[in-house]
Amino acid sequence: MIEEARRQLASTDPKDPDAVFAAGRAALDAGIEEEAVPLLQAALRVQPQVARLWQVLGLAYRGLDELAAAVTALDHAARLGANDALIAHGLARAALEAGLPATALFDRARRLAPNDLSILLGRAAAQHAEGRAAEAIADLDAELSRRPDWILGHSTLARLRWMHGDRDAFARSFERALAQCPAGQNLWAELIHTYVQAELYEPALAAIARARAATGFPPVFDAMEAVAHAERGDTATADRLFARIGPPRHLSLVVRLVRHHLRSGRPEAAAGLAEAHVGADPDGALWPYLSAAWRLTGRSDRWGWLEGDPRFVGVYDVADRIGDVAALAERLRTLHLASDQPLEQSVRGGTQTDGPLFARIDPEIRALRQGIAGAVAQHIAQLPPPRADHPLLRSPRRGRVRFSGSWSVRLTGGGRHANHVHPAGWFSSALYVALPGEAERGPAPAGWLTLGEVPELGLGLEPFRTIEPKPGRLVLFPSTMWHGTRPFAAGERLTVAFDVARLSG
Repeated sequence: MIEEARRQLASTDPKDPDAVFAAGRAALDAGIEEEAVPLLQAALRVQPQVARLWQVLGLAYRGLDELAAAVTALDHAARLGANDALIAHGLARAALEAGLPATALFDRARRLAPNDLSILLGRAAAQHAEGRAAEAIADLDAELSRRPDWILGHSTLARLRWMHGDRDAFARSFERALAQCPAGQNLWAELIHTYVQAELYEPALAAIARARAATGFPPVFDAMEAVAHAERGDTATADRLFARIGPPRHLSLVVRLVRHHLRSGRPEAAAGLAEAHVGADPDGALWPYLSAAWRLTGRSDRWGWLEGDPRFVGVYDVADRIGDVAALAERLRTLHLASDQPLEQSVRGGTQTDGPLFARIDPEIRALRQGIAGAVAQHIAQLPPPRADHPLLRSPRRGRVRFSGSWSVRLTGGGRHANHVHPAGWFSSALYVALPGEAERGPAPAGWLTLGEVPELGLGLEPFRTIEPKPGRLVLFPSTMWHGTRPFAAGERLTVAFDVARLSG
């Protein structure tokens, strides 16, 4: 795919706008946006009036996290293609990611495409970013009263309400919709999934019982019931329900059953099931559980192969690379707009920023991203050679650093990260920006990063490494490696985290 896109770029005449557009799109799909930019710029010097060339140039810059340039290019496209809803939506999305006011831009896109509900979701994110969360909640709620079958709207509204402290009735739009559409199987399934993500297993089980009564006992709820009982530690009931379902056919249920085997003290069964399916797991969701199972069953050779190489974890003191750390801390604090932790994330006792942090055009964030990218490139350069059989080393490509997500977390006294993984990434991270003093946080290892500990599954595994946080310290580790933090007593712990995107090809 990459080589074909490169051949297409090389053979395209800049004077042919259709061919340039096609080559640019192919380059974006292949993840080589930087190679498309010169051709697009050359084509626009010849034909600057072609809106879709400005559009694809803007999308290329967006893929490179160059959001100032992306907004400029997409604004040109929007001026030339004033009635193009896709261009208008792309400009609104780029402005939002850049940290610019974007609600009015989403309004314009909506006027051009009134039935595109994804625009409404972007508008809600823009309202939230502008400190207007109450309006975002009210507007989504009003739309859902008109469109009770809009599943993604319900889940987005529930998450917004949760982030702003509405724990008792955060899912009430689902209930209103189900009163209108009691047989809506997808509505019931998303409500149950939302409760499970919030670790509210009793409400999830109650919703399953109601869903069966309303819809006629469809089998889709059997797996959800097994998962809810497993996650709350009801081993006997979960065993019976998983047995009734039979061998899991979908990877998501394989992961849940592996978790259940581990939690219930059957690491051999967990390892066997995970090993049987790991070849069909392109995102690496099973590797964290195999790591735990191999440690529990004494297979130190397998664990060592997977996670034991000391080059996989890097600790870098980067305060001199990321600009003024105090100014960065002040900027990050202004971005923590929620009043509570996200519904489905690992944060406990704190808040997390919304949207891709590294896309913002604030000078403090640009300096941060540049310094981080250099440290990540340094870490990748010292890795062992590529090898096709290893999930961390399988790609022969080690080119430009790409980020698949970036955010900031602010924890306060007693806060922590539950142990978790990021299987969609390649490497994950913790960059410490501001920390409480030892007198506030408590004696070591209060607030320290832990690697390899999984207390949420009750496995009794001690971390194989703990790392002391310091302002300006960056820790990089495989995204499939279990990581969390020890609670601390008091003060503020302000961090930046990100995932490095996997390389393909």
